[in-house]
Amino acid sequence: MKLGADNETLAENKVLILYLMSIIQKPITNDGLYRLVLSIQDMNYFYFQQFLVDLLENKYIVSFDKEGVEVYEITDNGKNTLTLTLDMLPGIVKLKVDKTVKGELIEIQNESAVRAEFIPLSENQFIVKCKIIENNVKIFEIETLASSRDQAIRIVKNWEQNARRNLPENDRNA
Repeated sequence: MKLGADNETLAENKVLILYLMSIIQKPITNDGLYRLVLSIQDMNYFYFQQFLVDLLENKYIVSFDKEGVEVYEITDNGKNTLTLTLDMLPGIVKLKVDKTVKGELIEIQNESAVRAEFIPLSENQFIVKCKIIENNVKIFEIETLASSRDQAIRIVKNWEQNARRNLPENDRNA
């Protein structure tokens, strides 16, 4: 797809994004939304970003910070616009969305359930924050001090690699 493609193709891609956001009914990260779009249709990342900018400028979606992560959500204006333009989306695409989105969304949520980051306090001191997030709600967080950047990186990697393994089985597959 070229950005110079006909207006109908461009509008169809924006409607697809709105349709996906209306189905998931909760805030989603840029990467998560892009993964959902790719599971349905091949779309260039830069075009996807331009579509998001257009949707934001027209107030069909909003972006906001949620626990240090930028997320997107469809607005009432976006829902109304989707109602008027949903016929632009081919039936086969809607069917693919309906069949694919639930499994992809579960996978995206599982991947973002375990997070870790570090914040420098000084040259030799770092705060490391390790979290478990379920349904976009922080259910566990722990902070510790690291005495070097390397130690902070090791703690983050260890958390990201091992925390998911220790979650109850139903949380890993939910």
